[in-house]
Amino acid sequence: MAEKNNSHEELAGAKFFWVTVLNVVITIAEFVGGALSGSLSLISDAFHNAGDSVSVVFSYAASRISLRKQNARNTFGYKRAEIIAAFLNSIALALICVFLIIEAVKRISNPQPINGNLMLIIAVIGLAANLLSAFLLNSGSKSSLNIKATYLHILSDALSSIAIIFGGILIDLYNWTLADPIVTVIVAVYIFYESIPIIRQTFRILMQGAPNLDYDQIKHDLLQIDGVFSVHHVHAWMIDENNLIFSAHVNMHDMKLSEAQPIYSEISKVLKDKYHMCHVTIQAETTRGEHEDIIYDRGNDIP
Repeated sequence: MAEKNNSHEELAGAKFFWVTVLNVVITIAEFVGGALSGSLSLISDAFHNAGDSVSVVFSYAASRISLRKQNARNTFGYKRAEIIAAFLNSIALALICVFLIIEAVKRISNPQPINGNLMLIIAVIGLAANLLSAFLLNSGSKSSLNIKATYLHILSDALSSIAIIFGGILIDLYNWTLADPIVTVIVAVYIFYESIPIIRQTFRILMQGAPNLDYDQIKHDLLQIDGVFSVHHVHAWMIDENNLIFSAHVNMHDMKLSEAQPIYSEISKVLKDKYHMCHVTIQAETTRGEHEDIIYDRGNDIP
């Protein structure tokens, strides 16, 4: 959990402030520079940066909400706030990419005059600011999908700036104005491709999807515990990318509750130490369901 807390600190205070300021400055510079130079790639990147500014604020708010304690209203806490933020940010990024590709295709069929020198200058400024923002968010992106989604926004802008610089050089030296929409398409396709895994993972979490676990091995491990002779009706799901929940029905010999408690403790220890479950719920039974499959399936999602 210490690593998770550190990820929140990455967006706190001065770092959060400067990432936001840098994105606002880049956005204004690229809108003005794009309008003056006629560069679609600069204007598209300005829209992208404007989205990033919202993304950073959104991510920070979600990270603060996720720190709230569990209560009667949310018994699992508020960690899903970050997953929702990551999901929405990634969806927005993908939609922006689609819009940029459409606009770039229009430009390819109808080229516009572009001031390559001004385009190049603005892109260099944008690259420097984006690299600094990416550096500020880098460490937190390793432990949080929320921060990773925001980091991807910033990093993609840095890559956009590199591509725009390359396009500006081609336009300035050879007056090849098609470089601008072509660069836009290449960058947009790359960003879209990078967004899809985050969308898929966050959607899976929000849909109560199960983590990637070897359920047969889990059953095998639990059956090695003295007193357990069957495991069935297993459910596993993710609160966020770092917290896994597990519940199961376990068949045990008829015994006193005080005798069953050590077996409960051993089951929890195996699941937490080997499979990194943060919360384990076990329902003890004698013979009920002992011949059922480990994953419950009676035509209903939840019996």
